[in-house]
Amino acid sequence: MDYENFASLYIDEFHTIMAAMDKKPFAAFCRAMLQAYEDRKTIYILGNGGSAATAAHGVCDINKGVCLDLEKKFKMISLADNISMITAIANDLDYSRIFVEQLKNFLEPGDLVLAISGSGNSANVIHAADYARQKGAFVIGISGFDGGKLAEKSDIHIHIPIHDMQKVEDGQMMVIHMLMQALRKSLGLKPAGC
Repeated sequence: MDYENFASLYIDEFHTIMAAMDKKPFAAFCRAMLQAYEDRKTIYILGNGGSAATAAHGVCDINKGVCLDLEKKFKMISLADNISMITAIANDLDYSRIFVEQLKNFLEPGDLVLAISGSGNSANVIHAADYARQKGAFVIGISGFDGGKLAEKSDIHIHIPIHDMQKVEDGQMMVIHMLMQALRKSLGLKPAGC
């Protein structure tokens, strides 16, 4: 196998995908995050597998990467990180309820729920989105493939337009990194790492 060619093709395809992504939902995402910041609303982020890792990374990028230089802070929490809570809910109730049961403890109207799913069809992500909307929260979804059910359940949906899980996950992380840098710039901060 020609690994150099493989890497080139992967990178080229990923570039093409992200260039084709509709940028308007991303702009709306940035505005929603800034509104949540201004209104002191809590931002809940969630996902499974690679999307859970993106959720954890996103909390770090926002709570540390953006907020370190701010007196006023974003209030962002990952629902994918508390393994005791997740396994208790999964064992005692059902895995499809691991996020919604956590939201029941904290979610307030006007809060923001950032739901990440590769396919857009993860049952626990969809249940969380449904519950959030019922309670008057604002749902932002990020998914790939055809968008899945998450596309229709989101107030803002960012679609990574490819049927390849790894490239979808790459795109989700890129969206989070773009968000971090956009928020820093919007808030008058220097680029991260400067």
